[in-house]
Amino acid sequence: MKIGLFGGSFDPVHLGHLLVAQAALEELGLDRLFFIPSAQSPFKLQNHPAPAPARLQWLRLALAGKTNCEVDEQEIRRGGVSYTIETVRGYAKRFPLAQLFYLIGADNAAKLNEWREARELATLAEFVAIPRPGGAAADFPSPFRGRMLRGFPLGVSSSEIRARVKAGMAIDQLVPPSVAEAVRDARLYC
Repeated sequence: MKIGLFGGSFDPVHLGHLLVAQAALEELGLDRLFFIPSAQSPFKLQNHPAPAPARLQWLRLALAGKTNCEVDEQEIRRGGVSYTIETVRGYAKRFPLAQLFYLIGADNAAKLNEWREARELATLAEFVAIPRPGGAAADFPSPFRGRMLRGFPLGVSSSEIRARVKAGMAIDQLVPPSVAEAVRDARLYC
């Protein structure tokens, strides 16, 4: 079994995330892909994401009908700073025979040795770098195993979407329609 793990704040989830998911499912031959929203990123301690219930709702709306994609709430339930090693260990125990793939931004690949318990993390999953439009190829430090995802880089970010909402600009072409409506209704970024 091949399982993909896609962590992030998803604040909010957008079409770039969904295109990455589609490319990962196809290119890696994944049986399942788990979206794992973080409670708090250890690399963005100064940022405070939208409340977890809103981010979870938006993910569920975006993934409605996608039978091979699921939302995993474990990092939010754990609370505090979210460390990838804790999550990946859980998947390794839950699916001991599965091949695990962890999706990360290509710009984060070179910093993998700075992640908590990096040596163990490198043994538990293969890392798959998500390309940015015009960005360089990922450089995976030893002992990490990794590859680049080929398909669908889209130059959109959650921070840009939050800024557009704050400025009163439309986000309808950047997120699924149901998510755009839910973000407007939540009034969190105004």
